[in-house]
Amino acid sequence: MSGEAIVIGGGIGGLAAAVALDRIGWRATVLERTAVLGEIGAGMSQAPNALRALDELGVQARSAGVPTYAAGTLRTPDGRYLQRARPGNTAAMLAFHRADLHRALLDATPDGWVRTGVEVTDLRQEAGHVTVVTGEEELTADLVVAADGIRSTARRLLWPDAPPPRFLGRTAWLGIADVADLPGSITLGPGGYFLIHPVARGRAYWAYVTTESRPGVRYDDERTEVTRRVGAWHDPIPELIGRTPPGSVIHIDIHDLDPLPSYVQGRVALLGDAAHAMSPDRGQGAGQSIEDTVVLAAALATEPTVEAALHRYDADRRPRTQATARGARKDGDRTTSRAAYRTMVTMIRLMPAALWRKSIAPGSNATWRWEPPRLPART
Repeated sequence: MSGEAIVIGGGIGGLAAAVALDRIGWRATVLERTAVLGEIGAGMSQAPNALRALDELGVQARSAGVPTYAAGTLRTPDGRYLQRARPGNTAAMLAFHRADLHRALLDATPDGWVRTGVEVTDLRQEAGHVTVVTGEEELTADLVVAADGIRSTARRLLWPDAPPPRFLGRTAWLGIADVADLPGSITLGPGGYFLIHPVARGRAYWAYVTTESRPGVRYDDERTEVTRRVGAWHDPIPELIGRTPPGSVIHIDIHDLDPLPSYVQGRVALLGDAAHAMSPDRGQGAGQSIEDTVVLAAALATEPTVEAALHRYDADRRPRTQATARGARKDGDRTTSRAAYRTMVTMIRLMPAALWRKSIAPGSNATWRWEPPRLPART
């Protein structure tokens, strides 16, 4: 089966969907609301499940990533190691600047498929096709893939009773600094944690995640504020913040979504954050989006109708992504809990190093063990 699709959203999930559709012989038009195509944010890590999905899509992304040992290297604010990745350990993850992964996906997207500055205002479904209404025109296709983020227009139009994004009581500062040769680590502090990942071209991505009573709290100088909170923590944390240009520190509030009863309606499929936005505490948000695209493409390539393919996609993706979102929310609650901090640190410190390494190995992590369906060979 082949056809014409419209993808709403030109972020990582939307571009991955376009690549996946091209991979199985479909054509697609990607509609991006912003005037300049790009990826908002600083850095991310991709676990083995997402890397295998990118490989199946044929996206040359691994060369843009840097091995990170953050999951195996845990510290306290005074610099003591709770657990430490040893030389020779196999890195389970690759870290990326978000723009580098976005560029790899854009390079794999056929020329002319992406249109910017286009805002979708409505969707109409009729027998055998879907019409997408924008501010200037109407476009018709066999399928619509809505990858338009946590505040998805498509989700609001098709599931008007679904709750809006839910604030999780956490906020985060993010930045990129010109500091090279860091192995990656997570520093656990009372009420928050500081994450470090190396990224390409001699830089490091950092994030400080902590609790917040309400969303929307902002500061005149965000770099000064995060320095006030963690500037006395161990090196290289003060250096990373200090070498981040003041105006480039990003401050975001963390939200997720209540589970939807379905990710599909008629010939429209929600994908990525539009379907299952989750807390970043398992590093799976973008990875689950990429998984979505491979599963959707495999279903479209093998099922006899679009409707049957979307039914299969929903049955496959909804249980896994909603379970991952629940787990990420719990992880974030635990790692930012002041009440549980001492107990958590003591348990990690007392765990034998061999047992710790086994617990974070790819084969021991159910989420990381996922294997993508095989897509048909290109003709």
